[in-house]
Amino acid sequence: MLEASEILNASILIVDDQKANVMLLEQMLKSAGYRRVTSTMDPRTVCGLHAAHRYDLILLDLQMPDMDGFQVMEGLKEIETDGYLPVLVITAQPGHKLRALQVGAKDFVSKPFDLIEVQTRIHNMLEVRLLYQKLDNYNKFLEQTVLERTAELRESEARFKSFTELSSDWYWEQDAQGKFTKFSGPVFEMLGIDASDVPDASGTVSGGWNAAERALLNANIAARRPFLDFVYSRSNPDGTMQYLQVSGEPIFDSASRFTGYRGIGMDVTDRMRLNQK
Repeated sequence: MLEASEILNASILIVDDQKANVMLLEQMLKSAGYRRVTSTMDPRTVCGLHAAHRYDLILLDLQMPDMDGFQVMEGLKEIETDGYLPVLVITAQPGHKLRALQVGAKDFVSKPFDLIEVQTRIHNMLEVRLLYQKLDNYNKFLEQTVLERTAELRESEARFKSFTELSSDWYWEQDAQGKFTKFSGPVFEMLGIDASDVPDASGTVSGGWNAAERALLNANIAARRPFLDFVYSRSNPDGTMQYLQVSGEPIFDSASRFTGYRGIGMDVTDRMRLNQK
């Protein structure tokens, strides 16, 4: 909603070649409390004035020498690129009203003036105009906020990715069926599998992994539970043991539907061997 002060502080330009009409409209507007009222009796100056001041409302007489109101509106169209002309036309010719509306005017008042009608039409037009401006500004604010939040999110994701890559040997994401969708680092080499032979939904992989440990890890995944620093092992062909440590968390979408897992992992074989000595 608009405050009364916002409407009374709107900028208004009166354009009429008759001094008596200009004085009458100025007096009426100032008596009603409008604070920013400007006038000109030269229609050739209107486009320049509007380009400089962007009036909220232009009271425009249609019948003027040198340049009539229709020509003025054509010039204003080149300034108002969004197609909105904040023009209320003033005319004594009933036949001009429809034409004026067709070329972009938003409303009209007839001569001789009915001051109550003029005040009402001016107030209503300014109210609509200012509400649309406020809505447009709010939409621009929302758009800018979305852009800023998106940039912050991307920066946060980049920091997170950098952190995970620095603190682990690999990062991975899996879909709800257990297929790898994103990964960085030598995840397949460390798991001892080919890129084309990724684990299925049951987590089954070949290569001598400890069955009990893999079963426990798969149970966590099947139950969609997070797990932290889970260590599991496998026996290499040369008889040595390899140990991997993984941490993961389930991913849910905005509708709380499970969409997969993401996590980090590292080879902790050296650490485990030291601990076993």
